[in-house]
Amino acid sequence: MQRRVVVTGIGCVSPVGNDPLTAWKAVRNGDSGVARISRFDATNYPTQIAAEVRHFDLSRWMADVATYSKCGANVRYGLAASIQAVEDSGLDLNHLPDPSRFGVYLGGGEGAQDFNLFMGLVAQSADAQGNINLQRFTEAGMHQLDAGFEAAQEPGVLASHVAGLFGAEGPNLNTLTACAASAQAIGEGSELIRRGAADIMIVGGAHSMIHPFGVTGFCLLTTLSKRNDAPEIASRPFDRERDGFVLGEGAAMLVIEDYEHARQRKARIYGEIRGYGVAADAYRITDIPPDGSGVARAMRLSLRHAGLNANEIQYVNAHGTSTSANDRTETVALKSVFGEHAYGIPVSSTKSTTGHLVAACGGLEAIFCLLALNDKTIPPTSNYEYPDPACDLDYVPNTARETPLKHVMSNNSGFGGQNVSLIFSQL
Repeated sequence: MQRRVVVTGIGCVSPVGNDPLTAWKAVRNGDSGVARISRFDATNYPTQIAAEVRHFDLSRWMADVATYSKCGANVRYGLAASIQAVEDSGLDLNHLPDPSRFGVYLGGGEGAQDFNLFMGLVAQSADAQGNINLQRFTEAGMHQLDAGFEAAQEPGVLASHVAGLFGAEGPNLNTLTACAASAQAIGEGSELIRRGAADIMIVGGAHSMIHPFGVTGFCLLTTLSKRNDAPEIASRPFDRERDGFVLGEGAAMLVIEDYEHARQRKARIYGEIRGYGVAADAYRITDIPPDGSGVARAMRLSLRHAGLNANEIQYVNAHGTSTSANDRTETVALKSVFGEHAYGIPVSSTKSTTGHLVAACGGLEAIFCLLALNDKTIPPTSNYEYPDPACDLDYVPNTARETPLKHVMSNNSGFGGQNVSLIFSQL
């Protein structure tokens, strides 16, 4: 018999608050975290808005911040979120029976990109005609690049730091499946516990792409909203006037445990990770199949894993990016899985307030699902004004909805065709 997996601790750093309760309050109220980019001068970019983390100081959570001075924002956010989650869980790290049964599985993005340093190296290496001398570029780079900074670029470095911070000597893994990453980390981490490879896992993810390289890339993909004159209403999932997603950043971490382990230590339990499904589109890198077959397959697998019928799901936190293709296709997939019941299930996208945290989005949305279960409140889709005939479900427009909840689903999809569906349940 497989073991049950429950969530006992949560933590986050986000554009709408640097702890779960502050972020949850903002999402329930529809308070947007989107504004004009302040991190760098984005005047000449087609998109000049983003959902940035604000008022963040790692020293609020730890004294030894100097150790992580060369790490990017993604690592610092992830450390703060993991400290919150472990403290929230009530784990006594000094008296763990076996640290090798305590692991980490994250969906961590790449580190910070030093755009100014790169441009400086290019300038030093160019001749009068603008041609780059690779030898000069290499020599300048060897003199100016910092080994510690370069090491911090690795996507898996956060998982290593988290393990060292808490003495987690068990499985240590990282996945970077784009926007599905932290949801997949939650699912795969829970599977390690189910099959007995660990008793406790820290799962979730962190990412920050609000820098010139990141914004340039998404602008070239034509996926970002250009509503620069009204940033707070730019992220509008399922709305007819949507014109792209809003780039966000942050981290979200969960402590998950074997149910019996949590029960024996009398831990508070937010909910059970009841279902996990993962499926690939095997289609195109940046496009999704119009029939949403991959998303639908992930949802069906999650329902089967949970042992639930489709009509037992009472809320879906959609991937809901605010792009034309994603929202339309996700709606098609929901109808495929839930049939007529799809019209009776509340579906919302909290990206309407937080923006899109890329690799970290699934972790943050998992936390919102758990808080929805506990608060008996469905968060709204903000900025929903104009119905789209191609998106005709109940998207909980603009106002949170109080209702008892037993089983909720959270879906995420990533560039490359990765789809993840998680089901969280009350015990």
